[in-house]
Amino acid sequence: MELAITTLGWIGLYAPLALGAVGSMLGCLRGGMAACGAMLEVESGYGRFVGVAAMPSSQTIYGIVVTMALPAAIGAENSPGIFALGTLSGVALMFSALAQGSACAAAINASKSKPEVFGISLAPAALIEGFAVFAFVFALVLAGRLPG
Repeated sequence: MELAITTLGWIGLYAPLALGAVGSMLGCLRGGMAACGAMLEVESGYGRFVGVAAMPSSQTIYGIVVTMALPAAIGAENSPGIFALGTLSGVALMFSALAQGSACAAAINASKSKPEVFGISLAPAALIEGFAVFAFVFALVLAGRLPG
């Protein structure tokens, strides 16, 4: 039984990075597909589309930091907390990256035919980034409370 509990701790330790990276990959894919499509329809301004498509990559960075902040000594006493915190923060990062990818794709699609809305069309993606930051910061705070 102790081995199963400890295994959950190891899963939780890697979950923020792994799930954040999966979300970032899929979010960047969504934004990247929109950027590629927009480049076929406009004559210039390609760089801004590529930059926007890369916005969901930040969730991987947050996942790396959360993973590094979790206790390195994993035992039966702290594994349930590490599993819960790591998995839930990873899921939050994954879904925020997916949602941000969709918001970025919408911003790219809107601004390719109406370039003057480019800046304001990024507001939904920025709000979603804020939610990812909330999950990130509170995961760090709670990681400090886990038994080491």
